[in-house]
Amino acid sequence: MKPSEEKRYEKLSPFELKDKLIKIAKSHQERMMLNAGRGNPNWVAVTPRASFFQLGLFALEESLRVVDLPAIGGAPEKDGVTDRFKKFLTKNSNVPGISFLNNAMNYVCDVLNIDPDEFIFEMVDGIVGDHYPEPDRMLINCEKIVHKYLEQEMFGGNPPGRFDLFATEGGTAAMDYIFTSLMENRLLHKRDKIALGTPIFTPYIEIPRLNDYRFVELEIKQGEDLDWQYPDSEIAKLSDPAVKAFFLVHPSNPTSVAMQDSTLNKIAEIVRIKRKDLIIITDDVYGTFVNGFRSLAAVVPHNTILVYSYSKYFGATGWRLGVIGIHEDNVFDKMIATLPDKDRKVLHNRYSTVVLNPGKMKLIDRMVADSRSVALHHTAGLSTPQQVLMALFSLYCLLDEKGEYKKVTQYVVRHRFTTLYDAIGIPCPENRYDAHYYTTIDIPELARTRYSKEFANYLVKNYEPIDFVVNLSERKSIVLMDGGGFDAPNMSVRVSLANLPNSTYEEIGRGISELLAEYYQKWELARKKD
Repeated sequence: MKPSEEKRYEKLSPFELKDKLIKIAKSHQERMMLNAGRGNPNWVAVTPRASFFQLGLFALEESLRVVDLPAIGGAPEKDGVTDRFKKFLTKNSNVPGISFLNNAMNYVCDVLNIDPDEFIFEMVDGIVGDHYPEPDRMLINCEKIVHKYLEQEMFGGNPPGRFDLFATEGGTAAMDYIFTSLMENRLLHKRDKIALGTPIFTPYIEIPRLNDYRFVELEIKQGEDLDWQYPDSEIAKLSDPAVKAFFLVHPSNPTSVAMQDSTLNKIAEIVRIKRKDLIIITDDVYGTFVNGFRSLAAVVPHNTILVYSYSKYFGATGWRLGVIGIHEDNVFDKMIATLPDKDRKVLHNRYSTVVLNPGKMKLIDRMVADSRSVALHHTAGLSTPQQVLMALFSLYCLLDEKGEYKKVTQYVVRHRFTTLYDAIGIPCPENRYDAHYYTTIDIPELARTRYSKEFANYLVKNYEPIDFVVNLSERKSIVLMDGGGFDAPNMSVRVSLANLPNSTYEEIGRGISELLAEYYQKWELARKKD
């Protein structure tokens, strides 16, 4: 690709640029393409899926009990459903997934104190999918189960109270709903200043710039020399009352590092003393890859909107399973209640077809309505089969008292992480806050430490920022993300440790090292000619 063409492609999101790089890599049919660009994991959680399909078979039996006509069944019935379910489990005791269903039922009844008929019927009726979600925000028992899972994984087992949950079509849909409702409810306005924890998932850089929002962005920058932690000087920017919201991915993307406890405490102190009105939006999808992870929702619960997705941990990107969590006692509802009369009247009219007293409607319930443009509120909510699988995923980890599944997933990405760094030939970073789901390689910094400062300066001065990822695809058939598009250092690359077989990361590491050597040889030749 010529430099002029590279300059044009730099305007694209890294995710759109990736598609071009894939086409380039595929054009070399003599080599196998290695695409470590996207973060779609190449593993799936088997046991909860097996239980899901077995539960589906039982649900069909329940449906056929009700209507005995060719090709159709009926809506399952609650009366006696637990006894029939237990007989189904006994009859199929040796089938994969059945033992887990039995353990899940016992856990839900004994630990969560949920009535067995209520639980089994909700699961059976939900997996059949014959009704609109009711309640539309989230099924009652699914919400209790997911809440317990979030307590374990996001709050370190020490929840700061109860959160209302809204099941959504993945984490990205959750973000869309959040921004829409914050704008509609006058909590954010066009041209408001919002802080972004950078580097960050590229769409989260692009969304605020859309005409829908036109926010003024303030970067809260991680320090590359601090193992991608936020310096106190950057966190201090949140003290500015002009900053209306702080938006971050935690652990971060592309750097894949969680905040240290001192930083969490620093933010909590700022909110408690100076910024009681600060809105915090945190995408915590990678939290399960860090032992002892704590969300900002754990330390600043009343100001934080939590987003969690099941996509990465369980290998479920195609299922689109996400959840929004807002503490039942939050600043958002209080801020809405104190809006000027003119604004509250507009909002009363907006939601008056949904509830009789819109003034008392919680923000999270407004999100549900806004997700269907209010007028279609009666069809809101995540599909019930999706919610059932979400509950089964949650129960799988709640029942895993020794954390065996977590150990396996963390081992997979950690092994690939060390394989990559060994192949590049540089020390493997040791950081207890690292999720190891992605890693960011600063190519100019690698050039400086391996060769010289002069060579690193030459790279930056003479090549477009995406030149390295373009050449990786052209000459090595390796597809990586452009780190600069995430507001990481220019000419850095983001490597996903999730989506390729373990052995391929050695080849990716060698490819990075070999390509950098080729740039160096070209520089050496140019110097000799001079």
